[in-house]
Amino acid sequence: MKLSKKKELAQKRRWRIRKKINGTSDRPRIAVCFTNKNIHAQCIDDVRGHTILGIATTNEDFKDLLPNVLGAQKFGSALGEKIKNKGITSIVFDRSGRKYHGCVKAFAEALREQGLKF
Repeated sequence: MKLSKKKELAQKRRWRIRKKINGTSDRPRIAVCFTNKNIHAQCIDDVRGHTILGIATTNEDFKDLLPNVLGAQKFGSALGEKIKNKGITSIVFDRSGRKYHGCVKAFAEALREQGLKF
């Protein structure tokens, strides 16, 4: 199945970013995905191929959050809190081929406010 040119270029951006970043158990990768209705985020140890923590706005706790800048800030703060509770202080941020602007930037800044270093 052939992808549209737009999706093909987006996939190439994801691969280009992913070959440069790698998560470990000491410094896991935070992958974030924004859809039109939800936000999904995972804390991943790429060495073991293990997801340490994964949350989404489909969960009952975050049902009222929208995938906009304000929702990304609140969601990032909640994820940062959960990551800190796991004892992780340093992460690698995977923006999944999206520009560091708007929702992605708000999400990252909220993680930094929780004390995570990346």
